[in-house]
Amino acid sequence: MEGVILGWFVLVSTGSVLALAVFGSLQFLGTLISPLFGMAGDRIGNRNVLLLMRLGYLILAACLMTLFLTGLASPVPVFILATLMGLIRPSDITMRNLLVGETMPADYLMRAMGVSRTTADSARIVGALTGAGLVAALGSGLAYVAVCGIYALCLALTLGVGIRRLRVLSDGEVAMSALAALRQGFAYVWSTPVIRAVMLLAFLVNFAAYPLTGSLLAYVAKDVYGMDQTGLGWLIASFAGGALAGSILVSLYGAHIRPARTMIVCALVWMSCNLVFSWLTTPLPGEIVLFVSGLFQSFCMIPMSVILLRVTEPALRGCVMGVRMLAVYGMPVGLLLSGPMVEWAGFAATGTLYSLVGIVFTVVIAVWWRADLWARAAPVNVR
Repeated sequence: MEGVILGWFVLVSTGSVLALAVFGSLQFLGTLISPLFGMAGDRIGNRNVLLLMRLGYLILAACLMTLFLTGLASPVPVFILATLMGLIRPSDITMRNLLVGETMPADYLMRAMGVSRTTADSARIVGALTGAGLVAALGSGLAYVAVCGIYALCLALTLGVGIRRLRVLSDGEVAMSALAALRQGFAYVWSTPVIRAVMLLAFLVNFAAYPLTGSLLAYVAKDVYGMDQTGLGWLIASFAGGALAGSILVSLYGAHIRPARTMIVCALVWMSCNLVFSWLTTPLPGEIVLFVSGLFQSFCMIPMSVILLRVTEPALRGCVMGVRMLAVYGMPVGLLLSGPMVEWAGFAATGTLYSLVGIVFTVVIAVWWRADLWARAAPVNVR
């Protein structure tokens, strides 16, 4: 909901796809400090960190609501508040995944992650459609009243999250500096081939795949399809609907999935769908392709998280999942590069280049680490 409101406001008020790309990239600024959130979870508990994060969402949303209701909203304060939000939001999925890893046995992890993603994807669908509808009917200010109410509800529900700790740190570990713990996490990632390969693939899909179906959808809706914010909501909901369908299928049949093979194949199909989407100029075929793209996106990203949770030692899980979020920094990099490219060469050429880069390097990763990722008997392919 919030992304639709702010993305459309930035595009309309600035008239620049570059400004839209910059705004989108600011939402992921916090990927640079995501490992610190994982380490904070090790020290004070993942539930407590999640509570503090959602309190931050509520405060920042209240500031944006005030700006819109008083008529003081302009690109500069919106960009500043989006930057502050971007310091927190990227780590939200890390904390949710860690809570799932703490509470679910390994045999149920794939299906549990599917259920977790189902809740997020369904919320994205509802948020996209209701956000667009609320802005069109009531304006941004009153729409943000609803956003604040939802954040307050999320904060209240998070109070009910279990507080069981998978790992209790010793005095020496608590005293370890954040920098030392971060070095330990990076060393572990680099020395474990499977984790290193998954991290590289995570960076690749964030760089080459997500920008085309993320913030740039506002440009596609307005300048390619000639739609308003309601149309943008339908585009976002189409991708999220496919992701929801994929999450449901994973939650039902996750026990039969070979995680690494599924991750690689579905990454290739996902980026092939993006290639097709880049050349479509009418809404209905675009929405269909976005749905299929979202479906295969789930079959790529859920196994990716499961692999990391399975392979990583529990004592380093928080730090490694935090390092994993650094891979999300590929998205703001991709967005920042895509803005000028779209203005210069058009969305079709930009989408083609991004998709081909993603496909080629996914194949390179699969071939280079074929013994760790593709072999049928590899531990990451055990069902």
